Amino acid sequence: MPARTNEQWIADLQTEGPAREAALEDLRAVVVSGLPYALSRWVSSSDPQFNFLVEEVAQETLLRALSRLHTFEGRSQFTTWVHKIAIRIALSELRRKRWRDSSLDELMDDEESPAPESLLEDAGAGPERSVERADMLSRVRRIITEELTERQRQALIMLGIQGLPMEEVAANLNTNRNALYKLLHDARLHLKKRLLLDGLNAQDVLAAFEEK
Repeated sequence: MPARTNEQWIADLQTEGPAREAALEDLRAVVVSGLPYALSRWVSSSDPQFNFLVEEVAQETLLRALSRLHTFEGRSQFTTWVHKIAIRIALSELRRKRWRDSSLDELMDDEESPAPESLLEDAGAGPERSVERADMLSRVRRIITEELTERQRQALIMLGIQGLPMEEVAANLNTNRNALYKLLHDARLHLKKRLLLDGLNAQDVLAAFEEK
């Protein structure tokens, strides 16, 4: 693989023809080679689905990196920047798969399995930032448990974490779309008030629970 400077990566990816195709293939190789180690904390490379996950993440990473080339500020190596994008995408996918396959009780009470905050952790963040973020998410989980009814928690988890569409969430809760909107509206109001009292950024936290 030819060595490129940050400027060469950007130039090759912004052009058309063989240079761009070569850069994309090299960038894909960087992502694929780095993911097994980066994800070893959460999933084994011997898992039957691992190769499929890597290919899926690599494709999404290339698309996202191309769409965000204008945001690269050159503060790190370009490949490091892309690798961080890949890790975020992979962890988001692993989180979605794990939570989709878990019951509400497991999500709220299982202390043996990886905590949600560990799957949301920014792999590029420093130790202090990671601890701060884990603490914030732990507090949010406690607030959800204390402030919301069981039905409200189920709706928020299915919609905001498992990524289910509104119609499916309504069907799972044996209700209709309008009633679900009201349930979610009330839940977010309760959360917003409590989050503000606890000094948390309500806008950032509640963004995860917007209707799909």
